[in-house]
Amino acid sequence: MQPMNHAIRIVLVETHHPGNIGSAARAMKTMGWRDLVLVAPHQPEHPDALALAAGADDVLRGARICATLEEALADCAFVAGCTARSRHVSLPGFEPRQAAARLLDAARHGPVALLFGTERSGLSNQQLQRCHAAVHIPANPEYGSLNLAAAVQVLCYELRLAQLAADTPQMLAPAAGPHDPPASQAQMEAFFTHLDQSLHAIDFHKGRSPETVMRRLRGLFLRAQPDQRELRILRGILADAQRMARLAGRQVE
Repeated sequence: MQPMNHAIRIVLVETHHPGNIGSAARAMKTMGWRDLVLVAPHQPEHPDALALAAGADDVLRGARICATLEEALADCAFVAGCTARSRHVSLPGFEPRQAAARLLDAARHGPVALLFGTERSGLSNQQLQRCHAAVHIPANPEYGSLNLAAAVQVLCYELRLAQLAADTPQMLAPAAGPHDPPASQAQMEAFFTHLDQSLHAIDFHKGRSPETVMRRLRGLFLRAQPDQRELRILRGILADAQRMARLAGRQVE
């Protein structure tokens, strides 16, 4: 299993100000985290990023740049999105300390990700739909404007505390008993595509909004967090439903 500080991924989405990227790298390194991923950053190589990294040049230079969020999360089994306000997306909500414990627990089985959105508007509803949970920093309700790098520092600090509080050898050991690895984000997205196709094949919607139905089903299955064997069973059920729909169509013809 990979070291814990590489199992937890900090993902910055569409960051506008390069100084925030450098400051986030510094925040990560001071707390012992190293895996930084930048999704479609506006100016990742600006001198301000290096200046504000202030000694965390290795984290900054080692950052992986992805064109899409799907690419950044493809191998992740658990994703939490840091959001400042309630959105029209039904997700379990955690405060930073709870989220840190949940992330470290999930990281025993593979990579996990903590998402931070753009400085101007945070994570969009579409981006939050790829998360298993939302993280809310309980800031002053009269002035809750928190700098992106400061938010990264808060969460990295809580992750550090959770790691120090845990028995590290026990934390990194595989869970007792046989188990299948959790489904990755790429596998979940393939399942959602298959599910959407199957619902159309059996004419499930009947006037209902396909987008609303799929949004609710995404939330349901992300909360359930199926493992890879469970996902194969579900896809087998979908394949049988599609086959029966095709047979019924041929009989009608």
